[in-house]
Amino acid sequence: MAALLEVTGLIKRFGGFAAVDGVTFAVTEGCIHAVIGPNGAGKSTLFRLLTGFHAPTAGTIRLAGRDITGLAPHHIARFGLAQSFQITTIFPKLSVREQVAFALIAQGPISWRMLSRLARRRGGQDVIAEADSLLAEVGLTEVAEQPAETISHGDQRALDVALALATRPRLLLLDEPTAGMSPFETERTVAMIQRLARARRLTVLFSEHDMDVVFGISEHITVIHRGRVIAEGDAASVQADPEVAEVYLGSAA
Repeated sequence: MAALLEVTGLIKRFGGFAAVDGVTFAVTEGCIHAVIGPNGAGKSTLFRLLTGFHAPTAGTIRLAGRDITGLAPHHIARFGLAQSFQITTIFPKLSVREQVAFALIAQGPISWRMLSRLARRRGGQDVIAEADSLLAEVGLTEVAEQPAETISHGDQRALDVALALATRPRLLLLDEPTAGMSPFETERTVAMIQRLARARRLTVLFSEHDMDVVFGISEHITVIHRGRVIAEGDAASVQADPEVAEVYLGSAA
């Protein structure tokens, strides 16, 4: 299949330090693609470049053939790229359902002032129905009416994924989706990612430190170290790469 995301010669300098130093890679449409590397490798900076929160020093980013280099985050989101963050971006006092309804409203013609009228308007009922559908997809139906601050860490991360899905992305970026999770929550999150990718024909690009997760679900892996790509390929080829073993996997390899 064709590349949905193409990154070419991407550089981000902070003063004299290159956090991202000439990164080139492509993400195939429909693929679950991992970016891995040790702490400080440049993964978070790379994601911030892709989503428009940092402007690159040099290089290009193309999404579905469109040059999105340096565009503002809200423009990039409207072109089909959404990110779920390590730190959940929820409003703690709103219910889980209200969180997703707000996110859906922000994508369409209904004004924010209409939120209190949602239950009385057909358009509002449509928003609620879509919100409930998204919550079902990420496994949050049972906590839909709870204030977001009261749900578990794993459920908060699932809620953040639902908020990203509300933008109707073609490419979903997940920054360490299982960080801080219990083994049960990790297993559930991995299953959710695979289910969403299949059901929505969604392309997923994620960073992760849990190698069981990376090697378990990735169809392609890009390894970066000190801001540069040092290896690419499927799980078997990356695991067999001696440079990857030396700089990242270490004794765990």
